[in-house]
Amino acid sequence: MTDHPVRPSRRAFGALVAGAAAGALLPAATASAHGRGRLIAHDNFRHGLGDWVVELEKGGSVAASRGVLDIDVPAGATVWFKQRLTGPYVLSYTATPVSAGGVNDRVSDLNNFWNATDVRSPHDLFATQRGGALAEYDHLTTYYAGYGANYNTTTRLRRYIGESGVRPLVYDYTEPLLTANEPNRVRIVSDGSTVQWWNNGRLVFDYTDPAPYTSGHFAFRTTWSHFRITDFEVRRAKAAC
Repeated sequence: MTDHPVRPSRRAFGALVAGAAAGALLPAATASAHGRGRLIAHDNFRHGLGDWVVELEKGGSVAASRGVLDIDVPAGATVWFKQRLTGPYVLSYTATPVSAGGVNDRVSDLNNFWNATDVRSPHDLFATQRGGALAEYDHLTTYYAGYGANYNTTTRLRRYIGESGVRPLVYDYTEPLLTANEPNRVRIVSDGSTVQWWNNGRLVFDYTDPAPYTSGHFAFRTTWSHFRITDFEVRRAKAAC
């Protein structure tokens, strides 16, 4: 009931082997990712899910009220932001994994898609129906971060190429991981070939993509877990750090 890894094809892996080798050691930088630029999108989670599309594998609860997006699900869940984003931008939010005895309070899988396009309907992500199971997203071209995935044992970056069964791995770490009931302040940088994913001021993934995805949709992704998310906003990137 977790987002299990799939081995990339030899052809797909060859295109990314240099990036994977560079990720053998965890980036240790601690700094602000970018300066604060013009606000281009946000949601204070006080007015429901009008800006979001929810895809659930086996039901569950996704609700936005009183400043919190609450995702409490027994299996796969993807919560898409409706607005298509074009870089350069910095996207940020705070996510707290809930561990309070609930049936879905498994501390695992703070995951994201970003700059996502579905090759089956490249001009409209939502024209293709998906049901929340991870394999249904193989036809995306997208970046995918899995932080504290696989029962909170792995932290990985993937670069999907739109092929069924192929999820090329860029970075594969065993830390950092999630801590129960502790907030994660995430910042995603999309700035041309620069692809970064920060957590609590720490640069977790720092990837230079020779053929970058520079626009598309963002989503929260998780499986069998309970998260409370706040402070979602997207700003135009000002300058690289």
